[in-house]
Amino acid sequence: MSGKWKVNFQPSGRRGEVEAGKTLLDAAQRLGVDLESVCGGKGTCGKCKVRVEEGYFEKDAMESRMSHLSGLSDMERKFIKPEDGPQMRLACAAEVHGDVKLFVPEKSRAGKQIVRKAARDIRVTLDPAVKKYCLKLEPATLHDLSKGDAERIREALQTEYGLTDLEMDYTVLRDLQDRIREGAWEVTVSVWMDREIVKVEPAFVTVSYGLAVDVGTTTVAAYLCDLETGKVVNTESMMNPQVPYGEDVMSRITYAMTHEDGLATMRNAIIGGINELIDKITADIRANGADGGAAIVDMTVVFNTAMHHIFLGFNPVYIGRAPFIPAVQDSLNIKASALGIRINPASYVHVLPIEAGFVGADNVGVLIAEEPYHSDDTVLIIDIGTNGELLLGNREAVCSTSCATGPAFEGAQIKFGMRAAPGAIEKVRIDPESREPQYKVIGKADWHTHIEKVNAKGICGSGIIDVIAEMFKAGIIDKSGKFVKDLETPRVRKDADGKPEYVLAWADETSIGTDITVTQSDVRALQLAKGALYAGAKLMMKRMGIEKLDRVVLAGAFGSHIDTAASLTLGMFPDCHIEKVYAVGNAAGDGAIMALINRDKRREACQKARWVQFVEIAVEPGFEKEFMMAMHIPHMKDPFTNLKGLLEKEKVPVNIKG
Repeated sequence: MSGKWKVNFQPSGRRGEVEAGKTLLDAAQRLGVDLESVCGGKGTCGKCKVRVEEGYFEKDAMESRMSHLSGLSDMERKFIKPEDGPQMRLACAAEVHGDVKLFVPEKSRAGKQIVRKAARDIRVTLDPAVKKYCLKLEPATLHDLSKGDAERIREALQTEYGLTDLEMDYTVLRDLQDRIREGAWEVTVSVWMDREIVKVEPAFVTVSYGLAVDVGTTTVAAYLCDLETGKVVNTESMMNPQVPYGEDVMSRITYAMTHEDGLATMRNAIIGGINELIDKITADIRANGADGGAAIVDMTVVFNTAMHHIFLGFNPVYIGRAPFIPAVQDSLNIKASALGIRINPASYVHVLPIEAGFVGADNVGVLIAEEPYHSDDTVLIIDIGTNGELLLGNREAVCSTSCATGPAFEGAQIKFGMRAAPGAIEKVRIDPESREPQYKVIGKADWHTHIEKVNAKGICGSGIIDVIAEMFKAGIIDKSGKFVKDLETPRVRKDADGKPEYVLAWADETSIGTDITVTQSDVRALQLAKGALYAGAKLMMKRMGIEKLDRVVLAGAFGSHIDTAASLTLGMFPDCHIEKVYAVGNAAGDGAIMALINRDKRREACQKARWVQFVEIAVEPGFEKEFMMAMHIPHMKDPFTNLKGLLEKEKVPVNIKG
């Protein structure tokens, strides 16, 4: 059948239309998707494996089927093995004959995704939930038959460390006698919350590991911590393997509603992904002869409410419907073995509490990491991602809300948008007179000056914010976001549909063989996302009687890589002095680490999650009006005195209300 068909590659988020009969490798190369293809598409290396996602995907308005590709060839049968999993194809051999959605496994990706979720230096008192105790037991004899091995250990722990009434997990009890005798009656006992024995190891073992995990809608980060020192000893991250089932929260809830096995499929994906991270993060432990995952004796996890429900196997449908009530708000302690998490099976996974239907444990992680409840300043904390969570207040009161920003900040829903990977344009400057750009590409040290080819593939989230802010400052778009007509520059032109676009990179500068442009639709997508954040902040300020902000904190991995001046220029948040706007990195992950290494932080999380006032902005009077005004750059009416002064210093001829 002739014509064009939609092709959607995940987790890169690249999508477009390709002509019928083109191979998936052709489509990947045209769309800038990095696929391993050592043989250059000759079908001799078997490296370009992709998985076909079957079903109807409402968000993408597409029906994806294996039958929408050409039949499986003998060449593919040679390379595709059962261990690769179901619905796998070689991109170089599979021809497109219908709409198709694909997932590119990590081993098939040439340009590896850059997931920026490094941990900060955590400063908190070391008091982990799991502690190790070394015991030297008296060997059993025929003259001492009054107690078993379990009773000997409990008695020794009470005598030497004052620990009483300890329970012992069945899996520990099952192997207890072997462990004691392997250590010649010297053992190390791991005790959880002074209440339960979760591990017994032969001999004296001082090293103890815990794992903190932040499950984001788009990315997952894991932090391996030494519970004896509190230090993060290793970090691993990955794209959330649920991305193929929806790029945002509502898409995944919809997938659970419309597919009989949707919840189980997504839950298995995230459990499998976390176990994969555990294997990677404990590679050094295994290299020293120990069982990697089993060395981890405690785990904490944070996520938004939808990810929370899917991880736990709770039906997420009800948090997607009014009145958006979650299954449980309190913190949970669940055995790792019950969840299928491959750490020490008797250990617990501590799930931090959630605040409300769409303000989850990740926001509680941010809350206990940044502690606005100890601040005299009025601070706005924005955790920027596919779903934006906001905290506002000080020691007197703090309120929170959630904004459906969508995946535009992650590069999705943008014509040439992509996630942060080599080849993505991440920083942009535009000369306000010539309207000529300079840009920086991930993987290249210097700014591009049109002297050499830099093989740009697309624009990631930080680049999108930069370029649209720069387009506004250069007079390419006006306050409403519309392109200014009749500009004397070849950079602004009409696309195939007659709509204006700005050429950021000419085809000969790219590796995809086409110009990389910013379209009117791209500008609108970013306006919708930033408008949601601003409206949320403004309505919370009105609710609390706050007229100005003392500080703005940008949290989240993405927040650390956006330009603060660009974000203020766009009006992503109300006006604030630029020196008081700063990024703190992955604060949700920091909160998970704090809860791992300090048990009081767990109690603090439970207390503050109930103390914070949740604001449902979608039902707040005036939300639509605030949202509409916030769509303008930086805002339709609100004064931006600090921004005005900043632009005047830069000699940018833009009229900003101050």
